Amino acid sequence: MADSIPIPVITAFLTRCGEVLLLKRSQRVGTYQGRWSGVSGHLESGDALAQAWIELGEELGVGPAQAVLETRGEPVLVRDEASGRSYLVHPFRFALSQDARPRLDWENVEMRWLPPSEIPSLPTVPGLVEVWERVAF
Repeated sequence: MADSIPIPVITAFLTRCGEVLLLKRSQRVGTYQGRWSGVSGHLESGDALAQAWIELGEELGVGPAQAVLETRGEPVLVRDEASGRSYLVHPFRFALSQDARPRLDWENVEMRWLPPSEIPSLPTVPGLVEVWERVAF
């Protein structure tokens, strides 16, 4: 299968008290329905951090008053052999304040706080473990 041109995307992880927030994608999104992921979205401009803040606001109602950027990782090339797609994932990790209460929009149907060591045991979007490792504690 020929390599596709990588699709630029962001993945933002929220952490609190040593746990990471993962989201279960709804049936209404275009790809990877029912899979677990971080906050994600297409990189629509050249500014990955600005896009991460946009996605945090849209998907969870979280903004700079509720979260602080802790780490920006090097981009990760993720290939999904099943679909033939490639993604250039720009990873971020944000610390969520104790009083913040994220809320889901239509893109996700469930959220779960868990130790990062449990990520590999879930059915995730392609490359999520590697993306997390770029910004892990």
